[in-house]
Order: sequence, then structure tokens, then C-alpha cells
Amino acid sequence: LGVQYLHEKIQEANDCELEERGQEGGHQVSMAVTGTVTAPDGGWGWVVLVATILVLALTLAFPSCVGIFYTDLQNEFHASNSETSWVPSIMTSVLHAGGPFCSMLVERLGCRATIMLGGVLSGLGMAASSFTQSITELYITAGVITGLGFCFSFQPAVTILGFYFVRRRAFANAMSSTGTALGLCTLPVLGNYLHMEYGWRGSFLILGAVLLNCCVCGAVMRPLQPKKHGGQPLMNHGPPPPDEDSDSKKKGRVKTICSSLLIFFSKHMAFNQFFNNLRYRVYSIGITWMMLGFVVPLVYLVPYATANDMEPSQAAYLLSILGIVNIVVRPPIGIIFNLPWFKGRHVYVFAAALLVNGLSNSICCIGPSFPVLLAYVVIYGLSMSVVGSLMFTVLMDVVEMSCFPSALGLLAIMESVTLLIGPPLAGILVDKTGQYFHVFFACSAVVASSAVFLMVSFGWLDKKERMMLNQGEPPAAPDPARPGIDVVPGCQYSSVPTEGDKDKASANGAEYITSV
Repeated sequence: LGVQYLHEKIQEANDCELEERGQEGGHQVSMAVTGTVTAPDGGWGWVVLVATILVLALTLAFPSCVGIFYTDLQNEFHASNSETSWVPSIMTSVLHAGGPFCSMLVERLGCRATIMLGGVLSGLGMAASSFTQSITELYITAGVITGLGFCFSFQPAVTILGFYFVRRRAFANAMSSTGTALGLCTLPVLGNYLHMEYGWRGSFLILGAVLLNCCVCGAVMRPLQPKKHGGQPLMNHGPPPPDEDSDSKKKGRVKTICSSLLIFFSKHMAFNQFFNNLRYRVYSIGITWMMLGFVVPLVYLVPYATANDMEPSQAAYLLSILGIVNIVVRPPIGIIFNLPWFKGRHVYVFAAALLVNGLSNSICCIGPSFPVLLAYVVIYGLSMSVVGSLMFTVLMDVVEMSCFPSALGLLAIMESVTLLIGPPLAGILVDKTGQYFHVFFACSAVVASSAVFLMVSFGWLDKKERMMLNQGEPPAAPDPARPGIDVVPGCQYSSVPTEGDKDKASANGAEYITSV
């Protein structure tokens, strides 16, 4: 009974979240019997796509460029490799771990205002970093404040893009992921120039001003508005009707607090999806393990090259070449993976690319010469393009779009743990051995093993589902929404999927019916 009560409350809270996001224009929600918000799959969506590309360029790619200032930070604060690596580690971890706080802000302020707030925070954090006097202060300014700003800009941008595009979602996600490549291409060059001209303090101050451009990108991400039609509204937005049983309303403060906590967790972290959706559970575990070694090579590539007598400017160009490869490859990849043949196969292409990406880290161990590292960044960039293009697409395949924000929030929390400990563990390895190439060996093993785990797990799940279909048994599906306990007064409705979700549901033999 306790589990049933929990599931009912989580289901009701998810429905309420969907309606609230619909009011902000982020999802197709029935506002009247004949009025809905429809994903445009174009129009102003292209402007939102360009803005999302710029936001990802300024947020996701930024921690990797801290490697340019790695040696300066070590010398300035007399820090070890492990201590210095906490700066990009905390930044990246907070970027992902701030998901629940970001969801609350989106609920209260909307995607546009949250992205602009993130731009202000990240800009102020980097500007304050230029005045720090200890490595601990840098952890707070560059790590926590800037990372939280990145989170507030990045996650709402990805979320609102998913609502603007349904039919072309795979293409839109692939195109938006070129933002990371654009950042990897331009930020190292800019950072290296600023480093030579102004030092690391002046560079951080100027980069803080550059990050304020996230505010401009957020300003153009206007929410989708529902079509206005006459008709009986499905939701009464006025004050809730008075409760007839006043005695039952007053008793049980503990129960009220528990209900509030359940609403919070169901809204911002998809625990119900994690426990009930086996595909989401496998995917989130695989991605969490992958992140332990996925971003570490980007942090240590420049220090590895410069420690072996390569010019800093030449080492910085390696990251730029990595970005150029991503920019060239990701758009055609997005078009190819949008073809009907790839439906249902995205996760296998993703896992295969991840396996190549992991094994490519071993190339660095051949030698630190420029030709070897150039071959490495080309192969790494090609595989990274596929991984980046499909990461959110696979997540949208394994969960319903209405659950995507909370599923992304929980996945981000899980990722943040391994993202936080990955670079410092690599720093300890460098401090103990005195060699950087051990880091690339370790990353190769971690990323490749996560790819094998995803490939084998999804292959087993698909085989199990085919066997059930051959035996005439329907595949396991989530229980339909039951009339649950009224967690939020007045939340008496069922969700209406987007047009793309309807097509997807029809293809799977299921149709969602709106009921009042």
C-alpha cells in the first residue's frame, strides 16, 4: 500500500508539472477543448536553435578550456595537479548537479528568465575569479558560481528546444550539439590570445564579459503560446473550491510535508522513471559511469602536450581542431540519424561511437608529438560528434517528452558525482606516477566499458521484448494513470501529448486519450 500511495502521488505530481509547463509555453497542453500548443518544427524555432547553439558553446565547452590556464593556476597558488583539477571538476559537476534548482526556477520564472539569470551568474563568477587570492576562493567563484550559471543557461535551453521541434527533433538536437564543438573551436583560441596578452586574471575578467551573451540568447527564447479558442476550459485556474471536510484538512502536518517532498522529487527528479523504466535506468547508469572518463582527456590534453615541450599555442590549436571536426561532422550526422531507418537504433549507434571514443584515448600513449595528438583529436572528434548528437535523442527515446525535464534532472545529478571526482582522480594518478599518459589509459578503459555495458544491456532488453511478442505477450508497459490522491488541489486533468508524441504513440500501438 505504501508503494502504491507513493506511485499515485508521483503520477499526480507529474501531471501537475506538465500543466504548469504548458502554461509557460513549453509543452502542448490542452487549454480548452479545441485549443492546444503545437510544436512549430520551424519558424521561430530556428532562432531558438541558433540561440541554443550559442548557449552550449558558452557553457558546455567552457570547462575544457580551463586547461589553457592550468599551469598558471598551479604556479600562482602553488597547487598540485589534483588540487588544480578541482576547478574544472567543480564547474562541470555543478553544471549538472544544479538541475533540480534549475527546474524550480523554470517553474517559477520560465525558460527565458532562467537562461538570462544563468548568464548573469556565470559572468559574475568568472569576473570574481580574476580577483581571487587562493585556490579555495577559485573553487567558489569559478567552480560553484560559474558552474551554477552554466546550469541555469544550459538545461532550460535544451528543454525548450525539445518542445519547439518534434518531427525534426533528432536533427535539432544534432545541430544544437554543434554548439559544444563551436565552443571547443573558438574558446581555446580566444583563451590562448587573452592569456598571452593579459595573463590569467585579465583573461578571466574578459571571459566573464563574454559569458554575459547567454542573456541575449535567453531573451530570444520566447515561450510557445496556445491557440486561443472558445470552449470550456479543462483546468479551473481560479481559487480551489472550499474543502467540505475541514477536519481532514487540518490533521496530519507530517503527511502534508511528505506530500510536498514527493511533489518536489517527482517534478525535478524522475525517480519513478528510474525505478519503473528499465531502459532509463540502464541508460542513466551507463552515462554516469561514462562521465567518469569522458571529459577528463579534454582537461589534460593541453597540460600533457605542454609538459612534453610543445608550444602552448600549438597545444591550444589541438582543442580548436577538435572543435572544427565536430562542427563539420555534426550537421550531416543529424540529417542521417533523422532518417526512418535509425528509429529504434539510436542507442546502438551511440554505444558504438562511445566505444570508438574510449579506445581512441589510447592513441595518446603512443607519443606526445603533434602528428600523433592530431590523429587522436580527429578520431576522438569524429566519435565525440556522434555521441554528442545522440545523447539527448536517446534520452528522449527512452522516456516520454513530458518526463524529459525531470529525467534530465536526475541524470544530471547522477552525472555530477562522476564528473566531480573524475579529474581529481586523474590528478592524483599524475601526482603519483609523474606521467600524464596513465590518465588516457584509465579513461580509455572507463569509457569503453560503459559503451559495452549499454550495448549488451539494450541488446538484452530488445531480445527479451521480441521474445515476449513472439509468445503473444504484450511488452511490459507502465501502468495507466489511476485516479490518485489529490496532491495538488484543482489538478484534475490528464495530459495531452504533442503531435509528434501522438504519432510515436500510434506507431507503438497506443493512443493517449484526454479525459477530464
